[in-house]
Amino acid sequence: MKKWIVAALLALGLVSGATAAPTSFPNDQAPDLSNDLEALQRGAHLFVNYCLSCHSASFERYKRFKELGLTERQIRDNLMFTGERVGDLMQAAISPADAKVFWGKAAPDLTMITRSRAGSGGTDYIYTLLRSYYRDDTVAHGWNNKAFPAIAMPNPLWYLQGERRPVMQTVSNPDGSSSEVFAGWEQVTPGTQSPEEFDRSVAELVAFLDWLAEPAKDQRQTLGIFVLLFLAGFTVLAWRLNKEYWKDIK
Repeated sequence: MKKWIVAALLALGLVSGATAAPTSFPNDQAPDLSNDLEALQRGAHLFVNYCLSCHSASFERYKRFKELGLTERQIRDNLMFTGERVGDLMQAAISPADAKVFWGKAAPDLTMITRSRAGSGGTDYIYTLLRSYYRDDTVAHGWNNKAFPAIAMPNPLWYLQGERRPVMQTVSNPDGSSSEVFAGWEQVTPGTQSPEEFDRSVAELVAFLDWLAEPAKDQRQTLGIFVLLFLAGFTVLAWRLNKEYWKDIK
């Protein structure tokens, strides 16, 4: 139990180094892909290619991917690149010491990130965050984020998404003043994926992160339904039995 508490505390730092708080930027709804094994497999592939270089998922092991329908050979050939063993924990490729030199602190562990962000929208928040990057030359690493201004993490998926800029619209307020509101995105340079393909890829990555936080969630929910059905049936049986025992007693 202790390791999960530690994981949750680490996951709170997805935006490591940022001092600003998330804004009220509205969350988009992440597609529910929790029962789509192929989507979860593609999400796992995105995770090890674009996230695991800096972030770890050190409270789960590579062998857990077998629950996504993958064999050990498929895991080794497609999801492991630096000589790990299938039974190893998923550690970041960069060492904590090097990360501290480069960024001031190590990137946070992502094992529990969707659960730790439940108060901000959970999967919807992560889905929105990863799709809300835009170029900003005033930031040291060149990226900013509408869902989390001054985010310390540059856009990890920019090669797939390309570069976009937010389109702002001037609106009049009831008091006669005016303000700028977000009105959408404009594609500046294309990525390797179309906007629709990129949204799907992010949805698959987020679905995998949600699975990673609790791989047994579907089994737990299924078991919970059977337990409730059993208790409901047992309650009816106990009530009828009690009535039968006491029927002749006034």
